[in-house]
Amino acid sequence: MATRRDKTNYYLDIAETVLARGTCLRRNYGAILVKNDEIIATGYTGAPRGRSNCTELGYCERIRLGIPSGQMYEKCRSVHAEANAIISAARRDMIGADLYLVGIEMDGGGYVANATSCSMCKRLVINAGIARVLIRDDRDRFRVLDVEREWVEKDDSLGNGA
Repeated sequence: MATRRDKTNYYLDIAETVLARGTCLRRNYGAILVKNDEIIATGYTGAPRGRSNCTELGYCERIRLGIPSGQMYEKCRSVHAEANAIISAARRDMIGADLYLVGIEMDGGGYVANATSCSMCKRLVINAGIARVLIRDDRDRFRVLDVEREWVEKDDSLGNGA
């Protein structure tokens, strides 16, 4: 008899399926919001509605300009997966919810090493009232971040980790 997949990896598997809709040529992320064991929203990395995405254009502006990962997001055409999930849900449903996040490198297809939300998405997660972020490290391993403890109390926007 096959072993049943644990609930966390079940939700991470769904987030990984969601990321297949992404249109980023560098990295694609999938995110799902879950509260009380119910999926309330999904999101993937992609251009705003109605705008051409990098897949359609055939290039990534950030790659073309040689911009390192984690810098100058204003040059990116995409809305991040976390942001897309958050704008698809009502705040009352997000308070106390969990966000499941999976990232895949488009060059090679492996999981994004040490994946985490960017500083802007962290702010959105905090303001949405999301309690935990669960991030896939490999097919079966993941990290669980308590938003209050990891992103509010350890405010990395201050530059000194205070």
